[in-house]
Amino acid sequence: MRISARNQIKGKIVGVTKGATTSHVRVDIGGGQIVTSAITNEAVDELGLKVGGAVIVVVKASDVMIAVD
Repeated sequence: MRISARNQIKGKIVGVTKGATTSHVRVDIGGGQIVTSAITNEAVDELGLKVGGAVIVVVKASDVMIAVD
């Protein structure tokens, strides 16, 4: 895979929850950290995403926000 995004994190799928049109894919990236991605059900099916599968989380955003409480 070649992609321009530089923020790539390897992980393992720990959950796939399908809704009417959108799925939430939970990825364990290590250190007790989970990243959740909302993607189409079609994308889940086309990529063959299943719990236990190895994936790469790609983060591409023009804005990254940080908040403190």
